[in-house]
Amino acid sequence: MSRIVTLQQSIMAEDERFAAAIRESNERRGLLMVNMIGSPGCGKTTLLERTAQSSGLSFGVIEGDLATNRDAERLDRLGVPVVQVNTHGGCHLEANIIEKAMESLPLDSLDVLFVENVGNLVCPAEFDLGEDFKAALLSTPEGADKPLKYPYLFSSSKVVLLTKVDLLPYLPFDMKMFSEDVKKLNPEAPVISVNGMTGEGVQEWTDLLREKIREKKAHAR
Repeated sequence: MSRIVTLQQSIMAEDERFAAAIRESNERRGLLMVNMIGSPGCGKTTLLERTAQSSGLSFGVIEGDLATNRDAERLDRLGVPVVQVNTHGGCHLEANIIEKAMESLPLDSLDVLFVENVGNLVCPAEFDLGEDFKAALLSTPEGADKPLKYPYLFSSSKVVLLTKVDLLPYLPFDMKMFSEDVKKLNPEAPVISVNGMTGEGVQEWTDLLREKIREKKAHAR
């Protein structure tokens, strides 16, 4: 009697090996790596600008976009080491690309490596880049209903940043629903409200980063 044997292998298995190698390298350095994920225009670059201006942390950025280097130029003007990666239509960054981009950054002198992923709430959340944690960003104009519509991002992130809170008086944003939905998906993740214009919330964000940096360096090999 014939038998059918099904062999299953992750289509991302090769890239997962790159992610594991990145994680191992960062463990040795004591380098914290954060994967920032959010829609186009949610304020990822603005938050990084504010972080550069007020935190005193040494960090580098791998900047993912479909095209142009405009976000990278904004960070470069502040003296932030940055590498631009254009995906030319790709909806996310992958670990093999990250490993290559890291070669152009002064990793041994950094406290944090940020990956500003391609603007998208779906694909980037599915791919392991070797990061220590994901940070989910949502802007108030996008609507309070997005956590349950895009649950994987919000359930797998270690922190949720609600940006453009200065617009709340002008938007029908249901803060109660948003907070309860995030809590339902991810009870342990803090929610930080951020105003990129005034810097509100940036101190709370950088305090969280400092705590994670201390933990990472304490476990460096």
